Amino acid sequence: MAIIRIGSRGSDLALWQANFVKDELIKNGHEVSITIITTKGDAIQHLSFDKIEGKGFFTKEIEDHLLNNSVDLAVHSHKDLETTQPQGLTIAAVSHRANPSDVLLIRKERSNLKKKFHLMDSAVVGTSSARRNVQLRHFRPDVSVKDIRGNVPTRIQKLRDGKFDAIILAHAGISRLKLDVSDLEIVEMDIKEFVPAPAQGVLALQIRENDVELKSILEKLNHSEVATTISIERNILKGCNGGCQLPLGAYAEKEENGYGVWVSFAKTVKELPSQYHFFDTNPDKLVQKVLNHLI
Repeated sequence: MAIIRIGSRGSDLALWQANFVKDELIKNGHEVSITIITTKGDAIQHLSFDKIEGKGFFTKEIEDHLLNNSVDLAVHSHKDLETTQPQGLTIAAVSHRANPSDVLLIRKERSNLKKKFHLMDSAVVGTSSARRNVQLRHFRPDVSVKDIRGNVPTRIQKLRDGKFDAIILAHAGISRLKLDVSDLEIVEMDIKEFVPAPAQGVLALQIRENDVELKSILEKLNHSEVATTISIERNILKGCNGGCQLPLGAYAEKEENGYGVWVSFAKTVKELPSQYHFFDTNPDKLVQKVLNHLI
């Protein structure tokens, strides 16, 4: 086909993701361009996510460009996507899964190696995630959680500037950008204890549903086993009528005779979460088993 036009946010991480997919497509003999699109989440930096109206803070404008035929392919962090696709759009492929864990970055002079997660008593921790907020308070009720906005490098600089004692970020974002955080203490969270967001660490390749040619091209980039495990996680989120601000963590993996899923769930950010592990040989039955318990 002609040049494949990728739509992407302009952050360092979003552009890494777009260029990763661009390079994969070029390896397969295709010409590719990247168009930077500003989303509501990028434009509104002074409000926390729960104060911004609507959904799809980091995706809607890019999806509009897809529907308007001004780009052909959107590359998203899968965890940012709504669980129901806009009419006319589809996920044609998903990437391999980078390390899905969350990471605590702590200023070394504000850490305590004897305490859970190495956080000092009454530490101030920055996160904009309701899921991370409730799980952190579950394990460390003494900690103060404060909202933080900005891209990954901006958040790390706010930490270095002393605005927080620690911040929580996705491992994948730090590793993909190859950021030097050697001046900070790094605590990688156990994914079965501090449960990540559904589809964390995975890229979603979104196209127009009727673009049969591009769908065929992207099949070569699709990781089907990843698609199966994250569909378990995302269908749990969908069944809870949840979006980015539902305090839900879900992590599924293939086991010897079926699939296991670890879940952390609270109805609101003001509550503390309950945590569960479920197993079933069938992915759909596993999702239903979880939802029967949660709802």
